[in-house]
Amino acid sequence: MKDFRGLKVWEKAHRLTLEVYKATRRFPREELFGLTSQMRRCSTSIAANLAEGCGKRGNNEFQRYLQIASGSASELDYHLLLSRDLQFLSAVDYEALSK
Repeated sequence: MKDFRGLKVWEKAHRLTLEVYKATRRFPREELFGLTSQMRRCSTSIAANLAEGCGKRGNNEFQRYLQIASGSASELDYHLLLSRDLQFLSAVDYEALSK
């Protein structure tokens, strides 16, 4: 069992989640249960799956959770693009978050 807090990728995922929460505070109220919720859930899922994978025994299980985290990152990538195109995110915020 590894401590997820020692992983650089987990640190980055956690910071990304915090930034997504900040950015989505400015989204339209009618998106609270739509895009806002989806973006928060998939960003949280990245860090959570990294943490959960560290708690599993064996590399095969850990790799499975890495794949799930990667899928959530792809989902977030699309939601960021959609948010930019809907003008919920500025181009500057989109670029910062999508890095």
